Amino acid sequence: MTSNLTRLKPAVATSLAAWHDMIARRDLSQLATIVHPDASFRSPMAYNAYAPAEAVLLVLGTVIDVFEDFVYHRELASDDGLNVVLEFSARVGDKKLKGIDLVRFDEDGKIVEFEVMVRPLSGLQALGQAMGERLGAKLPAFKAQA
Repeated sequence: MTSNLTRLKPAVATSLAAWHDMIARRDLSQLATIVHPDASFRSPMAYNAYAPAEAVLLVLGTVIDVFEDFVYHRELASDDGLNVVLEFSARVGDKKLKGIDLVRFDEDGKIVEFEVMVRPLSGLQALGQAMGERLGAKLPAFKAQA
């Protein structure tokens, strides 16, 4: 994996390391420790964000079970040390996909926004269907108003 994360704020670097550890173990039980209570999640399937932290935990805790063969490839950091872009690949059923996680942290290293973008359309559709089957009845309650 390639990275330019030397400019991260120390608290962000610590939280990002914890995130990578959770992903490697496929265990997000400690995710709440690095997510701000008012955090939001931006889905590749919906325009409006989902909030607060409970929604972020619900979505990320579900997608870890949906994605197969998940691997991060590249990491990029913003000049302010509070934002990272994580490029990944995964599979949902027989559909391969690539994507990026755009993660914004606060000064304390808490995730305040987690946005996902996915391609190609066939992979996004497979992801949307799998997530809808698991969260279709729960997620609409968390949709932020535009």
